[in-house]
Amino acid sequence: MQPPGHYDYWMTNPLSAADPRVRAGIGSGLRIGVLALQGDFREHLRAVEASGATGIGVRRPAELDGLDGLIIPGGESTAIDKLARAFELADPLRKHIAEGLPVYGSCAGMILLAHDIADPATDLAGNPQQTFGGLDITVRRNAFGRQRESFETDLDFRGLDFSATENGVAPVHAVFIRGPWVERVGPGVEVLAQVEPADPAHASHAADLQGTARIVAVRSGQLLATSFHPEVTGEKRVHELFIRMIRGEA
Repeated sequence: MQPPGHYDYWMTNPLSAADPRVRAGIGSGLRIGVLALQGDFREHLRAVEASGATGIGVRRPAELDGLDGLIIPGGESTAIDKLARAFELADPLRKHIAEGLPVYGSCAGMILLAHDIADPATDLAGNPQQTFGGLDITVRRNAFGRQRESFETDLDFRGLDFSATENGVAPVHAVFIRGPWVERVGPGVEVLAQVEPADPAHASHAADLQGTARIVAVRSGQLLATSFHPEVTGEKRVHELFIRMIRGEA
């Protein structure tokens, strides 16, 4: 067994094209890119392809052309930032985001979509890490603790009415691996999910929530971000929400 915090450890129920829980063809006809510089981009590509969409690993600026949407995966936000600049992707990404490309960022992807980082890493020259921006939010990196404090919990998640049954909308089972949280949201940013301080799942958690619910999922226009990793647990509805956003159905 892999140690907690390793993506494979959490992949107890990965998506696959044959999985009957995946709505056939929901992403059919779409070309969705996944930034494939570092992190768990393979898991997002599987989720995209399981939806019926074509998944495109993006490592070069030209691979951004013609995409219907883009996913920025979990991983190391500082590494993705540095590699994006090295591969001359950073400025084209900012341009596409500013021009309205639908983008979903999970964990490190949330950090990279944020306008501001409360605790940015710095390089040897003291320069703070950069983001691609787009979301008027301030995030805090590793807010719930380091890798050994990775945890799972169920979240009430707004915007998933399409998945309702006679029993209502089921909670999203979320895995947090060195996840950020959102400390500020600007006008026009919708809060989709929060970790509540009273959640018994956090009784032994190292992070002190200090009686404050912590924002872990947001949306603004065509941009979506989560602190957690639906791609590693088989929770398909966050990707389906993103696809519906691309299609103008959400």
